[in-house]
Amino acid sequence: MNLKKHAAPLVPLILSFFIMGFVDVIGVTTNFVKEDFGLSDSLANVFPSSVFLWFLLLSVPIGLWMNRVGCRKTLALGVVVTGAALLLPYVAGGLGGILASFCLLGIGNTLIQVSINPLAACVVSGKKLAGALTFGQFMKAMASFLGPVLAAWAVGATGHWQPLFLGMSAVAFLVAAGLMLVPVREGQTLRPSSFGQCASLLKDKFILLLFIGILCHVGMDVGINVTLPKIFVERLHCTSAEAGYASSAYFLFRTVGCLGGAFLLARCSARRFFQGSLLALGAGIAGLFFFDREPLLYVSIVLLGLGNSNVFSLIISQGLLHRPDARNEVSGLMVMGLVGGAVFPLLMGFLSDAVGAQWGAVLVLCLGLAYLAVVGLRVRD
Repeated sequence: MNLKKHAAPLVPLILSFFIMGFVDVIGVTTNFVKEDFGLSDSLANVFPSSVFLWFLLLSVPIGLWMNRVGCRKTLALGVVVTGAALLLPYVAGGLGGILASFCLLGIGNTLIQVSINPLAACVVSGKKLAGALTFGQFMKAMASFLGPVLAAWAVGATGHWQPLFLGMSAVAFLVAAGLMLVPVREGQTLRPSSFGQCASLLKDKFILLLFIGILCHVGMDVGINVTLPKIFVERLHCTSAEAGYASSAYFLFRTVGCLGGAFLLARCSARRFFQGSLLALGAGIAGLFFFDREPLLYVSIVLLGLGNSNVFSLIISQGLLHRPDARNEVSGLMVMGLVGGAVFPLLMGFLSDAVGAQWGAVLVLCLGLAYLAVVGLRVRD
């Protein structure tokens, strides 16, 4: 039986993209943890950093291990680890337990990120693969959007944010069971690139420019997710649950931007589109500096979401076009670049503590934007 012609394996695969989006709940959760334990911004931002550090440490080792056990088992393990991570705050609800939960969430997400696209290529035929991956990313974005909304509902209904994690954990375990129950013929697996092969590409100045661009983009994305609720609490004096809607709005317009980007990129040059994205991103960051009214802050969020929605794919495509002879290595290097999500929140936390306000964190976003502007001058049509 050719499973590519059957929908059964596709269902748990698409749902795994939804599980991948669970990692973005760290934005609103970090604010709850900060309030629950009376943490400074510097200490609170250790939590999102503990998630993204694992992309640097584990992406290549997981790829090597996946070559032996297969994509399906690797993906299922990632979903199980994610479920366990979300369950951990109930088993060990102290600060150490929550930090361990975030670390496991990062490990699980790394397993998912490394394995999900190769498995999709085994399930979906070549002509339909791009559409399936696009729909998968839409499912991921929906999870990112729903997380803060459900967190606010959980707090309103129970007075605690932990029930959100319990529900998400149950969904993850169900999806993992589906992955293991549905057989997939994976075929021949290509040998993944080593860390040395990926790192050697940094000798190419253009690839190095793009790699740092990925670091900045992902760092800014995570930093915006984490900082938006804090800005709302600081300037509008709302609760953390209410402030979580800011993160939901950001992910909503990131989703809209992804869908619109596929249409616009077919009609304008990559350089012009990239530079337009940076203009929207810059205007949104400026709004975070100066606005203290809710409608204007939401205008800034719209600009941030639209501006940041296609930067990742544009940078990766530039790398693949520049080195078509080393596509696997370029892809592996860019996955390692997700470690930027660990670096930026730490810097933003330290600076906001130093100045005593969230505009200090926004300054770090400006530094990332300045570097992306340099990348924009080198983007090729």
